[in-house]
Amino acid sequence: MARLLTTLLSVLLFYSCQTRSVTRISPDTQIDLSGRWNDSDSRLVADKMIDELLSSERYKEYAQAREKKPAIVVGLILNKTSEHIDANNYIKKLEMAIYNSNIAELVEAEEFRDKLRVERSQQQDFADPATASQWGKEIGADLMLFGEMNSETDTNNNRRIVNYITTLFLTDIETNKRIWYGQKEIKKIVKN
Repeated sequence: MARLLTTLLSVLLFYSCQTRSVTRISPDTQIDLSGRWNDSDSRLVADKMIDELLSSERYKEYAQAREKKPAIVVGLILNKTSEHIDANNYIKKLEMAIYNSNIAELVEAEEFRDKLRVERSQQQDFADPATASQWGKEIGADLMLFGEMNSETDTNNNRRIVNYITTLFLTDIETNKRIWYGQKEIKKIVKN
């Protein structure tokens, strides 16, 4: 028993003496440890795709014909890769790029829109009528952005090539007419 206790204490002491080093870096720093999709890829693709969308001639024609900033809602982006990719994080980057562009209005997506409606409903019963948010004042989205993420992998010996393909579609909600279609690829070589 004493030997077991001594061994257990030795193991605990060994692991408690190991030092861990943490260095803070800029969030914009590109680091790729695993070769998998990461925050740098997400930011790069989101910024590039939104730049292409908002500078496209078809989008500009659509916006000019409306004589106002189109309202965009970001819909579902399907992850069809073999990896776990946090699609919500990617969607938030797309929303931020649209919002910061000031070329389009951003309308809340379903998840948050439903929460706002619950709050508005509760205000009707519990808030001072002079300050309660009114029904029927929402801005309807003109366009919906949606798409999918795919990947293709090729391996040989200790090398792996992964090609990530993100395809986005911007569609007029009223007519189902596609206003913009974009695709961005990131290719990585991973050596083990």
